[in-house]
Amino acid sequence: MGNVSIQRAAELMGKSQQYIRICLQRGSLPIGNAERMPGKSKFNYYISPKLFSEYTGIPVEKI
Repeated sequence: MGNVSIQRAAELMGKSQQYIRICLQRGSLPIGNAERMPGKSKFNYYISPKLFSEYTGIPVEKI
């Protein structure tokens, strides 16, 4: 597994997708990162399965 989607992370954490995006942008959720696209206002998001599992306690196999 290369990446946990924003949608899946939100479902598993019981949070909104917007909450996940904002926390990644602010660096307050230690499960991945958000990178602003050069010259644009859009972000690319990466959520690490390993970091997500460690943070939530959900086994990687269930993500």
